[in-house]
Amino acid sequence: MAKGKYEEWLTKEGLLKLEGWAHDGLTDEQIAEKIGIRRPTLYDWKKKYSDISDALKRGKEVVDRQVENALLKRALGYEFKEITQELTEDGMRVTKVITKQQAPDTTAQIFWLKNRKPEEWRDKKETEITGSLNVASTAKEIETFFGGSDSS
Repeated sequence: MAKGKYEEWLTKEGLLKLEGWAHDGLTDEQIAEKIGIRRPTLYDWKKKYSDISDALKRGKEVVDRQVENALLKRALGYEFKEITQELTEDGMRVTKVITKQQAPDTTAQIFWLKNRKPEEWRDKKETEITGSLNVASTAKEIETFFGGSDSS
């Protein structure tokens, strides 16, 4: 089958390949390139063929979840074991297991909170002002302030 024909990508093998590429972190543009089509064509296929759309979603969900978990772990801090092997003076091999702590990462915490709770953590606050403004009187005040000419 010719490269880029949608039928090839609706087969079990084709869908598995699409899911794998999405799982590997490839963007839609990179996947389209691998298929031999342009990105807009891939978007059309995703709209027309739910199997293609679903395969790409499944692949992306897995890796997205892994990244979310890693970010959360980094934000909260964690404990891990470091295993080393050393030779003693008499030639014996000794394995040491040391438990270490990774401190919470404030950058990861900020990123997490800004994305999960944007209403509370976003940098840009939106303020709504209600009421009315008399433009004519405000213009007159500005003119007076800047020493505008007396036109009366």
